[in-house]
Amino acid sequence: MARISLKVNGTQHVHEVEPRMLLVHYLREVLSLTGTHVGCDTSQCGACTVLLDGKAVKACSVLAVQADGSEVKTVEGLAQDGRLHPLQEGFWEEHGLQCGFCTPGMLMAAYGLLQSNPHPDEHAIRAGLEGNLCRCTGYHNIVKAVQHATKTMAEGTSKTAAPARTVGAA
Repeated sequence: MARISLKVNGTQHVHEVEPRMLLVHYLREVLSLTGTHVGCDTSQCGACTVLLDGKAVKACSVLAVQADGSEVKTVEGLAQDGRLHPLQEGFWEEHGLQCGFCTPGMLMAAYGLLQSNPHPDEHAIRAGLEGNLCRCTGYHNIVKAVQHATKTMAEGTSKTAAPARTVGAA
């Protein structure tokens, strides 16, 4: 067993874990943060995307022990004070999801993109989401959702007061 300490969505956690436990399983099984989905276990689909020290990573390709001392942000950490993050609002308003399985990973990949490029054009959005697969939408509305969020964040005009757990979590 290995002892790890990491901050997840602003809360410090310390646990003993098997050295071979993947970060995605740590988040889901130990912390009960089930918004991070297990899609393929081969880092191909992006359903498990989280931010690790501010960088979008696929949590199925990172061991929990590799995250020791780091900060992790999951889809559950996007909404604040019961209000959707502008990205979640964008997915809601622009119909950026169908089955919803890829949505948490898409949201976190888009969040990581907007952290490094707050005003991406369509090409940059598509490139930023490149490692995340959606088997339902064809990506058009996902791109529109990120564009919606970009505009909302620039204007500071979030209007959706839906409960935080409705878009992209669980």
